Amino acid sequence: MLDVATGVLLAIGCVFVVSGGLGVLRMPDFYTRIHAAGLTDSAGATFILLGLLLQAPDWGVGVRLVLIVLFMLLTGPTATHVLAQAGRKDNVHIWHAGEKRR
Repeated sequence: MLDVATGVLLAIGCVFVVSGGLGVLRMPDFYTRIHAAGLTDSAGATFILLGLLLQAPDWGVGVRLVLIVLFMLLTGPTATHVLAQAGRKDNVHIWHAGEKRR
């Protein structure tokens, strides 16, 4: 049962990572690309680490994985927000529907 839950969490994490990677490649501008990258960081890595947490051999490894998840949940959205703010201050163009992709 634990192996099935691990597999499901890893599969969900992989779906988020792949969709985030495709989003970075396919999205039309800077802001939507950093949104896709943030999805990869926050959701994908969290699900993968939670899947690994279920297979942790002892408490030490489990605590480290939980700390890594918490660190990523704090820093990923913050980094995305800081990048968006830097883009706004630098007047990075916001894509509108119908415009050509850059």
